[in-house]
Amino acid sequence: MSNQLFELSLVVLMTLLSFSLILCFGRLLRGPNLPNRTVAFDLISIHAVGIFVLFAVSSDSYVLLEGAIITAVLGFLGTMMFARALERFPHARWLERLPEEDE
Repeated sequence: MSNQLFELSLVVLMTLLSFSLILCFGRLLRGPNLPNRTVAFDLISIHAVGIFVLFAVSSDSYVLLEGAIITAVLGFLGTMMFARALERFPHARWLERLPEEDE
């Protein structure tokens, strides 16, 4: 009984993470400025790591944990790249709103 409950909880968690990942992709595409898109990118990488880990646990394939580690490192490096770009170009107009967003 507890094994079935554990498997069901893994499926529910993967479903919730997948739904949240879709919402983060929406924020990445729609985000009003670059800092919001950077946070969305970071959230997408965190969600991908979570899905990798849950799938590794559910399939007893711990080789997938290496994929989770690689995804986490690449997500961190991508976020640092965006942060470096924001730091390097502080005069950029990334905080300004476009006229059609004010409506």
